[in-house]
Amino acid sequence: MECPASRFPLARSGRSRGPGCPVDIEDEALCSRSWDGAWDLTAGGEAGSVRSVSPTGKPCHESAIKERSQGMVKEFVIEGDPADLSESPEGKIDYFGALNPSQLEAATHRDGPLLVIAGAGSGKTRALVYRVAFLVKLGIPPESILLLTFTRKAAQEMLARAATLIDSRCERVAGGTFHAFANQSLRQYADLIGFPRGFTIMDRGDAEDAINLIRAEMGLHRKERRFPRKNTLANILGKSINRNLPVPQIIHREYPHFASFTSEIVTLFEAYARYKRENGLMDYDDLLFHFRDLLRDHPEVCQEFGERYRYVMIDEFQDTNLVQGEIAGLLARTHQNIVVVGDDAQSIYRFRGATVQNILDFPKRFPGTKIVKLEENYRSVQPILDVANAVIGKASRQYRKKLFTHRTGGEKPLLLRTRDEHEQSKFVTQQILRIREEGVPLNEIAVLFRSSFHAYDLEVTLTRYGVPFVKYGGFKFFEAAHVKDVLAYLRVVLNPRDSVSANRLFRLLDGIGAQSSLDIVRWMAQAEDPLDLRRYDAKPRQASTLSRLGELLLMVRDARSSPTEKVERIIEHYRPVLEKRYDDYPKRARDLEQLLVITERFSDLHDLLAEMALDPPSKSIGETLAAVEEDEGHVVLSTIHSAKGLEWHTVFLIWALDGRFPPIMATESQADLEEERRLFYVAVTRARENLYITAPTQVYDRVSGSFFSRPSRFLADIPKKYLETGKIVPRR
Repeated sequence: MECPASRFPLARSGRSRGPGCPVDIEDEALCSRSWDGAWDLTAGGEAGSVRSVSPTGKPCHESAIKERSQGMVKEFVIEGDPADLSESPEGKIDYFGALNPSQLEAATHRDGPLLVIAGAGSGKTRALVYRVAFLVKLGIPPESILLLTFTRKAAQEMLARAATLIDSRCERVAGGTFHAFANQSLRQYADLIGFPRGFTIMDRGDAEDAINLIRAEMGLHRKERRFPRKNTLANILGKSINRNLPVPQIIHREYPHFASFTSEIVTLFEAYARYKRENGLMDYDDLLFHFRDLLRDHPEVCQEFGERYRYVMIDEFQDTNLVQGEIAGLLARTHQNIVVVGDDAQSIYRFRGATVQNILDFPKRFPGTKIVKLEENYRSVQPILDVANAVIGKASRQYRKKLFTHRTGGEKPLLLRTRDEHEQSKFVTQQILRIREEGVPLNEIAVLFRSSFHAYDLEVTLTRYGVPFVKYGGFKFFEAAHVKDVLAYLRVVLNPRDSVSANRLFRLLDGIGAQSSLDIVRWMAQAEDPLDLRRYDAKPRQASTLSRLGELLLMVRDARSSPTEKVERIIEHYRPVLEKRYDDYPKRARDLEQLLVITERFSDLHDLLAEMALDPPSKSIGETLAAVEEDEGHVVLSTIHSAKGLEWHTVFLIWALDGRFPPIMATESQADLEEERRLFYVAVTRARENLYITAPTQVYDRVSGSFFSRPSRFLADIPKKYLETGKIVPRR
């Protein structure tokens, strides 16, 4: 039977496949509805849950009345008023006016598992926002809805937008990041996992420092052959946890040059785990690992979460790791009411532990999954989408989709072979200046590249031409040494057993070396009041310094002043260290002023530290002010990984060469090569109006000298009709 609502091109009969569903999906039935009659039993719903077609021909919400058979008597549960999908007067949501058919299908889904494959620029956030509003409008308690995102800001913005559609009830929806939700949950059930409720969260730097301390105590730093450094060790451990693989296997696959140290590394990690548990510490990975174990090993807790959060939604599902995928499955185990949104074609963080398998295998994990594809693009012109479709169409395993737009016009992307890197840089720079003359502001222009060093020559050329730019990459605000130093004061005040922070703090002081610092840390572990450093039997040259520090720590702990006032006192104590250690201390001092601005938002130091660890600000005040001081801003130089989720009027994709993109190392593994293809797709889909792809003919290497290069293999997958080719001609 044909769909009565003519606005639904998805009206093809068919049902979702079960666990055996192949992921290379051409079968349109997987993203369709069944219109075989006026009533359609909903996949994944409870018995008696139905979807109706209204007299106007528009599909209604799934019935708010639940029918249950109890012997010879049928019981009915009335849950709430239906959400009106019609063109809406004030107080009602205009779903048809705001959403395209695929978005509408996703937004008005109620019960059972749903996978939304959201192509680049397809309005997935809008679909999620309207689904939150739809559920709340049905009368579902907001507190029983859980929205997990990859940044706190994303969750806040979604819920705020949903609130504008209905009212402030949407702001009561539980929303946040995986790590923040795990942190909150673990504190409620800390006794079940053997941790105090007041455990301290270590950021990446703290974890590395703890590993380094244990490494030193084990004498591994004194080995004749170079033992892995702390950051490498942290990477090995993180990959082992996030990929659920044994440490020896990670070392064998990715760090074979350290294979002779495998047993020592395993022993070190065992000591690191004991150290954290004994001192009430968790790193980022622990939050997810322990939360997964809590849900898996305590069925009664898993049941409680299932009853508390009846509807689970997860954004950017293609970026989740194995542990997060397991958490998702456990949260929805009791009710199966889970909606995940993502794009397998944009899964590009494998190096961080993310796995595309979570989204590819979702229908297997949740049999009866309904699949909806968002393919209408609201960002790019069609010629750019044609290139993107051609590149990703060659992926070996994927959800088949074809991006399209109703936007008209647009020029074909330009492919330009330059003589060498310098000619590439001059072309990009001069073209940027021409585009600016045409009225496009600089902050609407981006240059993207596979690796950070690809932009070095371009940075010099832009500077020579006086083109302001900002480069995305490097350390984030909270990772800066001077910010971490100040936070170390606070961590010690709140948890004197945090020996990593204490060691960092003592090493700032004159006259205290590595051994003296360890001695003080050991004393603190046994002292009645570990912050009262005046009681420590210090050497004469250390006594006054430690005494002043102890007085400060006691004041910060005991004073009834605000967190901002306490941080101000800490910065006063730290300022001489700042000026002595760093030549650029005025810039770093401004960053500490920004830290004070951030602190003003908090009434409790525990909340401040948790916020900084779980969702830290990403820019220094210098970067923020620089963006404000110029009306048109700066050209953006960015790695493709850093550009995901962003868009610009004009994009230059440079160094589109085999050996650079994809890099040589990535061509040795099919999985790595597939991820490089997805990365190319992400780069192309950042452009709204103009896309330039450049590929130098000659490449210079200090070892090999100059040699001829081949264009990226991904360019060969693009039909010639989709690209305009250009060349540099001599100046007349």
